[in-house]
Amino acid sequence: MQSNNSTTCDVETQKVVTSILPPLLITELLIGLPGNLIALYIFCRHLPSWRPNIVFLFNLILADFLLLVSMPFRIDAYLRSENWVFGDPWCRLNLFMLAVNRSASISFMTAVAVHRYFKVVHPHNKINYINLRQAGGIACFIWVVVISMRLPLLTNNLLIKAGNASYCRSFSNEKISFGIKLHYVIYIAEFFLPLLLLLFCSIRISCILKQRQMDREKKVRQAIRTVLVIVGVFIFCFLPGVATGLTALYMKTRLKDYCNAYKLVSQLFVLSIGFTYMNSALDPVIYCFSSSMFRNTVKRAINQTGLGQLQLSRRASTVIGSDS
Repeated sequence: MQSNNSTTCDVETQKVVTSILPPLLITELLIGLPGNLIALYIFCRHLPSWRPNIVFLFNLILADFLLLVSMPFRIDAYLRSENWVFGDPWCRLNLFMLAVNRSASISFMTAVAVHRYFKVVHPHNKINYINLRQAGGIACFIWVVVISMRLPLLTNNLLIKAGNASYCRSFSNEKISFGIKLHYVIYIAEFFLPLLLLLFCSIRISCILKQRQMDREKKVRQAIRTVLVIVGVFIFCFLPGVATGLTALYMKTRLKDYCNAYKLVSQLFVLSIGFTYMNSALDPVIYCFSSSMFRNTVKRAINQTGLGQLQLSRRASTVIGSDS
């Protein structure tokens, strides 16, 4: 979304971006890394107790680690006013890993929500009876699709030279190939299609909540809370980037009329990266609402510190809203 083309509408990384993004990304890294390491430890420790839902959450953790490994290099670039010093091969790999994290995170968030939807709305559907091997097969299929969609980032030169500086960007005004145009389309489509699906799941579960008898209300309420948390994290992290990106694309076609506005929106698009990368720090919240295994382990740890006495969730194979 940015350019170094002085003949049109020059957009450069402003001080406000380089001053805000590095501390924000560092904070997200310091929160996201321990949070996901704790989640990884908890899930691996309780491996014999896994159910399909945990398979999707575990893969969400793996997606987050792609982001956490890549983030220090983006922080370094923003500290240098976006000057990339790690060369073209690592630029491609870095952007590829960041894009795969976004796509995989969205996919596995959606998988968890859809799993909840079938548990509540269609309790007798055969999807509810898949085993761990089948859930693992679904996860592998998601990874294959996600990685395949993002391969153009590995096959195109994404390092932009501008004087003595080099910029590592997957969005630019430079002449782009068909593969990168496809990357743009996927960036937009992978937000709106899952969003519609998540909203559908939320509405349907809410309707079931109104229809069910009181003895099942608590379980359905847990399911709707899980889906709503996923929707909240999804919108908070990914909407700013899509909204500012689409606005910048529109203004780009009318630079004569919107040059100053285009510069501003382009800067907001760069700042939206801070929201996008925040998913790794917020995903442990999803683990808490989606897994009684994770939730109970955290509660036991808090109880042992003496900071409070939290009641553990009742775990049973028939639990709908807190299936582990």
